[in-house]
Amino acid sequence: MRYLIISLLFIINLNADILKPTFIYKGSGGVTDLVYKDSKLYVGTADGIVNIYDTKERKLIQSIKVPNIKDFIGDEIASKIYSVDIIDNKMMIVSQGKMGYRRVHIYENNKLNKVISVQDQYTIAKAKFVDKNHLLIALLSNEVILYSLKDKKTIYRAQVSASKFSNFALNEKKDELILADESGELSLINVKDGKTIKIFKGQNVDNIFQVDFKNNIFITAGQDRRAAIYYKNSSIAYYKNASFLIYSAALSPSGKIGAYAVDENNNVVLFDTQSKSNLFTLGSHKATLTNILFIDEKELFTASDDNQINYWSL
Repeated sequence: MRYLIISLLFIINLNADILKPTFIYKGSGGVTDLVYKDSKLYVGTADGIVNIYDTKERKLIQSIKVPNIKDFIGDEIASKIYSVDIIDNKMMIVSQGKMGYRRVHIYENNKLNKVISVQDQYTIAKAKFVDKNHLLIALLSNEVILYSLKDKKTIYRAQVSASKFSNFALNEKKDELILADESGELSLINVKDGKTIKIFKGQNVDNIFQVDFKNNIFITAGQDRRAAIYYKNSSIAYYKNASFLIYSAALSPSGKIGAYAVDENNNVVLFDTQSKSNLFTLGSHKATLTNILFIDEKELFTASDDNQINYWSL
């Protein structure tokens, strides 16, 4: 009886510590990517639409839809968006094409222009701006490409490893990226030439779903139920366990706070990356986590496979 009472008290205290969102945005469909810049939130969706929200007014201000595609039986369907990014007043959108190939559009001056088509036969998993004239592109084959928008050509195409690509993140200067794949290893890569600088391993033993890179710190979201922390300039590394597959993880801008999806109820735990102690648990996620995005040390967004984007002010 004593142990039952202790267990019940633990459950009550755990539930009491689960926070609720400060505000909830509603998107056009399942959320695939989030980008925040200048008080605007850009949300890529599985319905082929990028929703843009004014976070000061907390309202939808624009929706941009990429052209539909045809499925294998010829029916017209929405083109799932895989990646979104913003630089200056230019937006990049990676979306589904046909036969597994992807398209890249640039939205600028109220016009949507295709810069990479399915004829280029790129199986793009993710892409981000390096600067206004260059894209860093990762393929499912675990190749990275530096692409010139100005010249419309590939500057280099580098094979990272034989493992399937999972995710990458650029550093603040956008001169290095950390790349994760199904091997459980992380590759630190020079953006300028695509060469691998260093391999980080030992904390994850299976596929890594996501990775983030802030202030020379890396965090992973692992299929092995481990959220690993590595330090770029140190041999220090460790992992935190979860009770379920970890589909999403992120770091605050300073790297002092880590966040990862921790259980089958899609709760997110925030923790101090130095002391390893847990800080908050964020609830109210109704589907599998797809994105965790910090604005600063006290504010962040979380999103799932459904159309709900949660804003948190801690």
